[in-house]
Amino acid sequence: MDEIRKGNKLIDLFCTLVEIPSPSLKEEKVTKKILEIFKENNIYARTDEYGNVIAKLDATDKNKKSLLLSSHMDVVGDDSPINIKFNGNIIETDKTRTLGADDKAGVAAAIMLACEISKDKNMKHGGLEIIFTRDEEQNMSGIRNVKMNEINSEYVLVMDADKLGQVQISGASYTKLIVNVKALKGGHSGIDIDDKTRLNAAKLIAELVNNIPQGVYKKDEFGVITSINLGVIIGGGIETAVDNIKESNLSSNKYFDCILDKAITNVINIKAGAAYSIRSSSREFEKNLIDEIKDIVSEFNKKYTGLAIAEVESSTHLPPFEKSSDETLVEVAKRAGENLNLNLDISSFHAGAETHIYANNKNKHGITLKPTLVGLADVYNMHSANEQIDYKSYLKGYEFLKEFFKVFNS
Repeated sequence: MDEIRKGNKLIDLFCTLVEIPSPSLKEEKVTKKILEIFKENNIYARTDEYGNVIAKLDATDKNKKSLLLSSHMDVVGDDSPINIKFNGNIIETDKTRTLGADDKAGVAAAIMLACEISKDKNMKHGGLEIIFTRDEEQNMSGIRNVKMNEINSEYVLVMDADKLGQVQISGASYTKLIVNVKALKGGHSGIDIDDKTRLNAAKLIAELVNNIPQGVYKKDEFGVITSINLGVIIGGGIETAVDNIKESNLSSNKYFDCILDKAITNVINIKAGAAYSIRSSSREFEKNLIDEIKDIVSEFNKKYTGLAIAEVESSTHLPPFEKSSDETLVEVAKRAGENLNLNLDISSFHAGAETHIYANNKNKHGITLKPTLVGLADVYNMHSANEQIDYKSYLKGYEFLKEFFKVFNS
């Protein structure tokens, strides 16, 4: 392990950062180390008001455009020691906790590139900006607190994908949608069961759920565009069961069975609901899906006028990262990949990342930011004690990053 670290500055830097625990909102130690490295290399760097790291290299050719590199400093895990080991091409931990290659692979690569560029007096470039954020893994509060109107760059590489050669050009939003049903009469499950005006809300929510789409709603050659997933259905008298959970101090893996066992079954239920997650990299298709669900609810309400009423509401927790019509970054990536004989996987991803926040903001010049999510290494089993990184793929990924910057400024 020592021989590999001594023989390669990038791997040594990566391991140095990985060995510093930095759980979400407790990134101070790794922040301090990053700022020290930048200072040692005479690179301007500071923290913003939220604790994100901001660094930059001034342009050596003002006719060229600047580029922003972005990664996050926090990792899934706690403050416990991170003991790394090498296993062939693999860097991993002693299996007691996460490694943190997500996303210190991106952080180390950006630092390394900045250090190399700062020492190259002959290279003509439009400038390099770097943002290392806090709290990406939990709430994305770091990126949400970045002052986008202070960013000079128009183009952003978010280095947080998990496979070498990934170039991801759009990503899905996260919208929560809730459907509630209220039956206008309740009743006794025996005495009132033959009263046709006493509808059961639990039965009614099942009817609605059966009519609402589930799964993939739209897809194209880049992957799934829009999907909907039923997260939970609640119907009936669960209050007694919830009280029982509180009184018994049951472990969470017992909640499900307890609710089924203790829920009241001798009433005709008047309340029920269902909660969905909607993911979409297209605002248009997401709107179409929500409108379709509203139409389903509207038809339901017509059918059960005077007997029951359903309502639907949605709230966006993460906006979509929509595919840009500007393919500058994709074309640069293709040329850099060709120069290195590296096969690229240009695709969409059906999840959230910091790209989503960048794509919905403007820089200091009033230009909408244009991000792309890229992978610089093969990372496996992220967010687990079995997390690994193939360091040889990482070295190749760093060569790709250098070539990307060179082509971008050509």
